[in-house]
Parts: sequence; structure tokens; C-alpha cells
Amino acid sequence: MKVKLAITSLVFIYSSINAFAVESTCYGTTKNGRLVNGVQLPTKGKNFVSYGLIPVKAGRTYVHSKVKKVVVDAYASLLKEHPEKVFKYAETGFKQGGRFKPHKTHQNGLSIDFMVPVLDRKGKSVHLPTNPINRYGYNIEFDKKGKYKNYKLDFDALAAHIVTLHKTAGKNGIDLWRVIFDPQLQPYLYKTRYGNYIKNNIRIPKKKSWVRHDEHIHVDFRVKCKT
Repeated sequence: MKVKLAITSLVFIYSSINAFAVESTCYGTTKNGRLVNGVQLPTKGKNFVSYGLIPVKAGRTYVHSKVKKVVVDAYASLLKEHPEKVFKYAETGFKQGGRFKPHKTHQNGLSIDFMVPVLDRKGKSVHLPTNPINRYGYNIEFDKKGKYKNYKLDFDALAAHIVTLHKTAGKNGIDLWRVIFDPQLQPYLYKTRYGNYIKNNIRIPKKKSWVRHDEHIHVDFRVKCKT
């Protein structure tokens, strides 16, 4: 009887903590904003990892609580649908938001960079190497066909990830505002089985950005923010 009461009490306490958990609040825009109660993404999961422990420790992987829910849920869906694929996320933002050098955005918890999924010489899904020497992956340059050294960009996995993020965002009451990806490599994305869905539902600007966005995609979520 005592054990049963103890378990019931623990369940009640856990539920109460979750019920009163403070949700993040975003202000302004991705280019001029801030974040209150930002939450940090998990360092790793069964099918994903962060881009480096040093950036994580430096507090560069915080997002809005709603965005975190979408990202984690999307990875869980990808694990079920594509258990053989692995993924890696990169820069997000600071806990309090604000200027996030060298980025022009990432200021209000709604922006995330995801390293592109890649295949090795044997066609196995592997993580793109990210370390201080290659500026945690940001110095990597893929050629016009999506190749870099012994790695080949996995367009199918990338397309699946983008679509899953979009669908998961909708289930959680928010939206995907845009995805920035190198215009030169975009045609390969549309040739995948997810191509039509992406064309009809997700905004991927064809205009070149100030950086190429070939080794990573930049994703902005749409959440109602305060001015």
C-alpha cells in the first residue's frame, strides 16, 4: 500500500512539474529579436547528434520550447521511417537570443542550422565530420553534384528531414517559414520522392544567400512572437 502511494505521489509531482513548465517567449524577428526561457536541444539521440561539445558548452544550441518539441519529435519520426539514417544539427542560438555572430539571424529562438546528411563510399549513412579545424563543418564545400572528399550528399534523407519537420511543425501548432539551401543543389532535392511535396508546401528561396548553404540547411520556424 505504501509503495503504491509513493508511486502515485511521484506521478503527481512529475505531472505537476510538466504542467507548470514555463514556455519560451520570442520577441521581434529572427534578424532583430530576443528569447526568454530558451531551452537547449539534447546533445544526442538514437539517430542524431549535435555538431560539437564545445559549441554546446558555449550555449550555442538554445531554441524556443515549441521548436525543440518539433525537432525532437521529427527525429523520432525519422527513426521509425528511416532507421538506417543518421542526422546532425548545428547552430541554433543563445538562451536569451540576441546577436549571434557570425549569423545575421538566429536571434529569437526560431532558427536552426542542420548539417546535411551524407553517405560514405559504401553508401552508408554517416555524420558529416564537424570539428574546430573545419569550423565545425561550416568550412566544408560540396561540389556541383553534392560531393565532398569521400562523402556524397544524401538528398533523399535531406528531403525526408525537411518534409518531416514541416509535418511535425503542423502537428504542434506552428509552421515552417522557410528553408535556405544552395540553389545550385536544389534540383537534386526536387528529384527525390519528396520533391512535389516540398515544391507545394515548403518555401525554399532560389535567390543566393550571403553564404552558400551547401554543407547545411538553415530552417526558420513560424511562431507568434511579441513585438
